[in-house]
Amino acid sequence: MIEFRFAVGDLATTSFAYSPLQEAVFSLRCLHDPARYPHHRPWLRRIRPRLEHLDRELLTVLVAPWLWVPDFLTPRPARARPVFAHELDEVRRTPPEVVAADFRATYRAADTLPPLVARGLADPAAFLVRLTEALDAYWRTCLADAWWPRTQSIMEADLAHRARVLAEQGAAALFAGLDQRLVWTGGQLRLNREGDTAPWPSADIRIAGRGMVLMPTLFARGAQTMIDASRPPLLVYPARGRATLSETPPPVTDRALVRLLGRPRARLLCLLAEPASTTELAHRLDVTPGAVSQHLAVLYDAGLLGRTRSGRTVRYQRTPLGDALCR
Repeated sequence: MIEFRFAVGDLATTSFAYSPLQEAVFSLRCLHDPARYPHHRPWLRRIRPRLEHLDRELLTVLVAPWLWVPDFLTPRPARARPVFAHELDEVRRTPPEVVAADFRATYRAADTLPPLVARGLADPAAFLVRLTEALDAYWRTCLADAWWPRTQSIMEADLAHRARVLAEQGAAALFAGLDQRLVWTGGQLRLNREGDTAPWPSADIRIAGRGMVLMPTLFARGAQTMIDASRPPLLVYPARGRATLSETPPPVTDRALVRLLGRPRARLLCLLAEPASTTELAHRLDVTPGAVSQHLAVLYDAGLLGRTRSGRTVRYQRTPLGDALCR
């Protein structure tokens, strides 16, 4: 069992974030056990030829057979929506002794390290250079252009949903919704880790003013935290709506809705049950952002969509009128 202990004020500093680096590293779990991630099979089929041109042997050993990864590869982000390049720069600054210690902790359930890792840790600094170059190439070749925009829209929708749950139902309902094994009682958040792929060490983690960060992921079946309990408090949980990653844009079957709005606007309205940006919608529909933007403007002016701004990104979502029209 893992216990997170909250003092007075710690709940107020609990926040949400998502990480492109974390998702890139966790996506390597698919190479070990594709059957565990059926929603990623279309993506895996597309990228398989590209993997042959990457440092696949190294990318594979970054994940242990029981799907643990070294903590230094998934550092807690300093902001809610970090940039991959900035996160990778942080990994590049990892002290060599931490690289070695984290790999040994990841593979401690085995008798020995994989040969490639054992050879690499003879010179951890050089191994770190090779490792970050491999992750950077993997990101640019397999993830950045087509996969991440769709994934990011799922993350944004998840965060919007969790914010509503917290505002309307409170912390106990929020934590229970992240994983049924999470229980919030009397300032303690308890996570029962029975049934995991490998025995997870028990831990008693005091937040102690360090803040707790909650992070959605597409590559976990339940909540998890760092292997090293002394790291800044972090809880990763399965993202809501991750099954939509493999779906094609839904057909619009309501002929009345098509006659009223036209097929492109009817399809957009059906997609916007959860918030999404113009770019995210364009990726999902495989059209240009300009084409999407024109239709969104019409739907917004008609009162069928609302919009919110986060930094330089504007996200649209159906209004109650839009919901009623879709029904």
